[in-house]
Amino acid sequence: MISFEELEKNYKQVIERTAEAAIRSGRAPEDVLLLPVTKTQDAEVLKMAYDLGMRACGENRVQEILAKKPLLPQDLIFHLIGHLQKNKVRQILGEVSLIHSVDSFELAQVIEKEAVKKDLEADILVEINAGGEETKFGTTLEQTEGLIRQIAVLPHVHVRGLMTVAPYVEDPEENRKVFRDMHHIYIDIQDKNINNVTMSVLSMGMTNDYEVAVSEGANLVRVGTGIFGA
Repeated sequence: MISFEELEKNYKQVIERTAEAAIRSGRAPEDVLLLPVTKTQDAEVLKMAYDLGMRACGENRVQEILAKKPLLPQDLIFHLIGHLQKNKVRQILGEVSLIHSVDSFELAQVIEKEAVKKDLEADILVEINAGGEETKFGTTLEQTEGLIRQIAVLPHVHVRGLMTVAPYVEDPEENRKVFRDMHHIYIDIQDKNINNVTMSVLSMGMTNDYEVAVSEGANLVRVGTGIFGA
């Protein structure tokens, strides 16, 4: 398990680098949310990060969120950033503030159905496979607007923005075009003012490329290894 001292050093460094990248891109540091990715970390580590100021975190698996959440302060907000299976929707609705990984109308319909049953609203991001990788989930750039327009008719499901998991590359500059394409479609859909769609979140960039992502318009970056170690 990572020590408090090492966690503090890593966390501060990532906060500083995120802030610097925001300033370089002409924005204020508070305009970019750093979302620590806490998958595989136990509740004790999350509590240490909470003591350092973490108030939102990203998890990949529904089961991990349900196991950790009761052990942590109630004001710690969870985001689901991993793939969501339709049969897990019922369990996760109401437990997270944002689902980053909606990539089909069928999944959105299941979320709508369960939201009606639970009498709540669900905020989601549409996941785009911007790098066109066969092993990744997500809709295509070309199909994004059509999918968003389909989801927009669901009254309990609210599209808040877009998310992508860029290809893993040694040189983060190789992902600049991926991030630029994402920002372009984000702005394009924002300008269309689609009813029940609020383009306010552009979630892209991870440990190895988050500074490039911020420079291309990301306002939410998901950093795990850079904070918690390998």
